[in-house]
This record gives sequence, C-alpha cells and structure tokens, in this order.
Amino acid sequence: MTFATTNSPVLSGLLEKISANLANEPKLVEIYRNALANTLNTTIQSKPDGTTFVITGDIPAMWLRDSAAQVRPFLVAAGEDQALADMIGGLVQRQLECILLDPYANAFNDSPSGKGHQADETNMSPWLWERKYEIDSLCYPLQLSYLLWKNTGRTSHFNETFRSAARQILDTWKTEQHHETKSAYSFQRSDCPPSDTLPRQGRGNEVAFTGMTWSGFRPSDDACRYGYLVPANMFAVVVLNYLGEIAREVLADSDLESEASELAKQISAGIEAYGIVEHPVHGKMYAYETDGNGNHNLMDDANVPSLLSIPYLGYAEQSDPIYRNTRSFILSRENPYFYEGRAAQGIGSPHTPDGYVWHIALAMQGLTATDPEEKLRLLRLMADTDAGTGMMHEGFSADDPSEFSRPWFSWANMMFCELLMDYCGIRVRTA
Repeated sequence: MTFATTNSPVLSGLLEKISANLANEPKLVEIYRNALANTLNTTIQSKPDGTTFVITGDIPAMWLRDSAAQVRPFLVAAGEDQALADMIGGLVQRQLECILLDPYANAFNDSPSGKGHQADETNMSPWLWERKYEIDSLCYPLQLSYLLWKNTGRTSHFNETFRSAARQILDTWKTEQHHETKSAYSFQRSDCPPSDTLPRQGRGNEVAFTGMTWSGFRPSDDACRYGYLVPANMFAVVVLNYLGEIAREVLADSDLESEASELAKQISAGIEAYGIVEHPVHGKMYAYETDGNGNHNLMDDANVPSLLSIPYLGYAEQSDPIYRNTRSFILSRENPYFYEGRAAQGIGSPHTPDGYVWHIALAMQGLTATDPEEKLRLLRLMADTDAGTGMMHEGFSADDPSEFSRPWFSWANMMFCELLMDYCGIRVRTA
C-alpha cells in the first residue's frame, strides 16, 4: 500500500508559506510541489506490520541511505502531523530491522524475494538487493532516529530493536577498524566495471590501522580506491555522538554511551591524523580517501556524505578553516569531478559520464553556502536544468541538460525541497 498524505493541512500550510515567500519564482514552487507528491505517492509504502518501505525511485529496492534522505524534509511537518511522524517512525523500525538482517548490506528487498544482485560473491540472502558495505548505510538510520526525536519529541522508536541495531553498528565499525585482521567481509562481482567490485579477492586495497573504520564502497555504490573514506568517517563521528546522547538522555544506558563516545573519539583522531593533507594551492584540507600507508585520493563525489557536506552533516562549521580550504578545492578544477559547461557547473561523480553534474551536489552546495543569493542562484540553476520534466535527475550534461541519467530520482527531488525550505528559513531541527 502506498502512503499518501498530500492532503495534509500541515504540508499544505508549508506550501502556502513557501509560495508566499517565492511569489516571483513559480517554477521553484512547482518543482517543490511535484517533488513532495512524487516521493509521497510513488516511493513510500506502508506495510501491514507497521513499518515503512521506501524505494529509491526507478529501482524497486530500499537503500538505507536514500530512504533516510528521502523523508528528511518531512521531519519539519512531522511534529504536527501524526501520519507523517508514524511514516518516518515506521521507516526507522524497518531500517533497524534491515541492519539486524545484515549490517554489511546497503539495499534491501521488501520481502525475501531473491531480487537484486544474487550472483555476487559475498554472503547474500534473499532479503538483500545488494551487499556493498558502506559506512553511511549505518549512519543514516542513526541520524534519522535522532532527528525524529528532536523534531517530534517521540522516543518510542528507541526500543529493543534500536538497542540491538546500535550494538550491531558499534561492533561492525570496531571490527572494520581492523579490516585486515578481524573482518570476514569480502565482495566480488563478475562481468562489471572495476568500480562495481573490490580488488584483492574482494578485500579491497590494503590498509593500515588509523583509528578510522573501513568502507568497501562510497555512497555512490562505487568501490573505494582507499578504504578509509573520510567524509563517511566524519558522518560516523556525528552519529556516534547522537547515539551517546540518546543512550544518556533516553535509554539511561551508560555502557552504550561510553562505548559510542570512545569510538567517536578514536575515529575523529584518525581523521585528523591521517585524513588531512597540505595542498600546494588550497592549503591544509581533507582528503576524500586514505589508506593509512601515506596514499590519499584528492577529489569529492556528488553523493552524500561528501567533503562538501561536512557542515551539513555536523562535523565542522562552515567557518572552519580546513573546511573552507577543502570547499575551495572541491569547487575548482583541481577536483577531477568538478565540471563546467555551457548550461551549468558543479560536482559530478565517476558513477556517471564525464561532464555530468548532479542535482544532489548543487543542492548540497546551496545548503552549505552562507549567502542567501547563492542559495537562490543554485535553486534557479537546478530548475533550469530539469529538462522540462519538473523533477530532478541524477546527473545531467553540463552542456546539455536534456541528456541526463535517471528520469526520476527521489533523493535528488527531496534535496531540492530541503534547499528550497532552507532558503525560506524552514529547517530540520538537528539539536
């Protein structure tokens, strides 16, 4: 059963407020309306057990990352709209159950149907669509759990399933601090681009201990070049601190609080010791990936967590000097995935063709900008590159926006919504 609450008085009031603020920008308002309705009516499924299953768009599976990002803008209304709060609570429960099925999987089926990439050489099960291990797949459910609490006051989702999933996440991240010696995870796919599989018999390129936790894949679902994905580790630090607060304020679990806090400190120390480089043009900045053996990958990817998203994630302030240097690098030709064309300039991804800018990255550029006029410029750019569809896409040609990947992509749609709301001063509570 699909979930529909487009007649919600709270959402209607939100739309009226945005329409009044943007009376001279009717296309922006129309895309906002389209995006909300598309996500609510085509991707969100209420299940008989009370959980919520959210497909990513044109793929009939649920990514832990995408599903959390898809519902995030609805948190603003969920404090006054019980149906929305129930929907998000149902998603949290479903995500936690997925983690208990397999903390190494990134995408799940709505039943043990055996759909997806069952031929991959890894520990697959019929519940899994894909088993690419990505740190952020475990970060997003913790983040959404925390934000649901902060925006609605609800704590009922901090149940035994939450406790068990939190322990599973901690155990997984601690294991992957020692990937070479303690981890049993491996992943191989046949007849695919190198970015869809891991080298070294599925173990990934060799890493040394840093205190950070290892990731096989990026939030693009592309393989990491070096196993310590810095922005994903930053996200882990943020949500571990959330978990510590939940353990202290709601669960009264001092052991869980202490364990989460200690792991956050270890990972943060690893980031600061191994994830910072001195760039000849931009100065001291964060690398995208490192291996603890002196190798660094200097780039940024459109998918979140990214280096561009550091303040959005809550790891550092926009004014932080290392972030400012990193941002300068990211939005320059020094970043191999920063593209400039006749229609747009912005960050793309090796996941899509050369020269393709992503709407998610444009939205994140706006969400981390300090100037309201820059936010509005990026909103207009996103609207001008929708190829007349009234929707956001994955990537599009910087020269010709009519060339794009994914006709509809809910995560990108909802990032547009979040930036539009942010421009109007309407923001998700994060503390």
